[in-house]
This record gives sequence, structure tokens and C-alpha cells, in this order.
Amino acid sequence: MAEYHLTGPLSDEDVKKLKLGDTVYISGEAFTCRSRLQKYIFDENNTLPFPTDKRNILIHNGPIVIKENGKWKLVSFMPTSSIRFEKWGAKSVDKWNLKMIVGKTTMGASTMAMMKEKKCVHVSPRSVSPNLWIDSIEVENVYLYDELGRIEAAWFFKLHDLGPFIVDIDCEGNNYFDKLDIEIAERKEEALEKLGIESDFEFTKLY
Repeated sequence: MAEYHLTGPLSDEDVKKLKLGDTVYISGEAFTCRSRLQKYIFDENNTLPFPTDKRNILIHNGPIVIKENGKWKLVSFMPTSSIRFEKWGAKSVDKWNLKMIVGKTTMGASTMAMMKEKKCVHVSPRSVSPNLWIDSIEVENVYLYDELGRIEAAWFFKLHDLGPFIVDIDCEGNNYFDKLDIEIAERKEEALEKLGIESDFEFTKLY
């Protein structure tokens, strides 16, 4: 597995070299997104109030940000589960020209297909509490604060070697967690056989 330190905006060449299991650190401009922003844009037909051609890294995150001495201060940062946003995943990649999505868990088949077509990857935190990364994040601006609220607004971040992340969906349609599930299922059968346990064994139900 390789390690990369990438700076946005990301290019096709940047993401094409990323393979499942690679470690990534991210610098450059990014923006946050949760369900309310995607619903506001794609379901309610509003226009995204900023361009994404030079800010093509999206973070599935609802940060805790306060104003201190007239400036925004990041208090808590924790990427949330990307699979929650599968309804809008493919549209987000396509319409916002994304090259990287940062979030926990994974995404579904339609988003993965669009990521393969548009050359985009998904990365997840690698065994680190993201709150330890606050010093690597600078709050630049916020959009749709009044319309969507503090958590659901689109926050502009400047990242400084943020990470580590693991590449869990590459731009060729491969999914780290799908491969892991297959491996676990195979090893489970081997373990059950060694222990003399039938493969259809179920835990005792409690009433």
C-alpha cells in the first residue's frame, strides 16, 4: 500500500493513481455537505452559491463552529457516514465535478458507477479520532448558514495535510469494504469448520 500527500484542487491524474487501501493526507480547499444541503440543491431546485471546479473535495461532515473575536473557530470535526447520502451521491459527483469524497463507511452502487465515470474516489478516516485533526483545518467561509443552519450549512475549509485516510472506493469501481466482506465470509466458514460448528448455527434467542 502506498502513501500520498495530495493538494486540491485534485486532477484526474491525482485520483487515478490511488488504489484500495492506500493512505492519503489532504491539503487545499474543501467544503462540507450533509443531507440538507443536497436536498436544498437537488430536490428543491436551488442553485449552489459557489463554484466547485477549484474546490472539488467534499467532506460529509456537520462541524461544530463558533464565532470567537469575530472569526470562525472550529470546535469539533467528525466525518459522518457517507452511505446516508446515497440518494444524492451520483448527482453530487456529476454536477459538482467532485474528485474526492471524505466520509465514514462507504457509498452505494449508483454513486460508485458515477465515481468510475467521472474519476472520483472515497476516503475514510484511518483509525484516528478526527477531533485530533482540528489544527489541520482552517475555516475560510460559510454558505447557506441562514437557510440551512449551522450544522447543515456548506463550510469552506482550508486543509493542511489532513489525515490519515484510507482509500475505500477507487475510481475503477472497486470497494475496499466489499472485498473485506468477502474475505470475512470466507474466513468465517474456515473458523466454523475448525470449531466444529454448523454453518447455519444461530445464537439462542432470548425472550
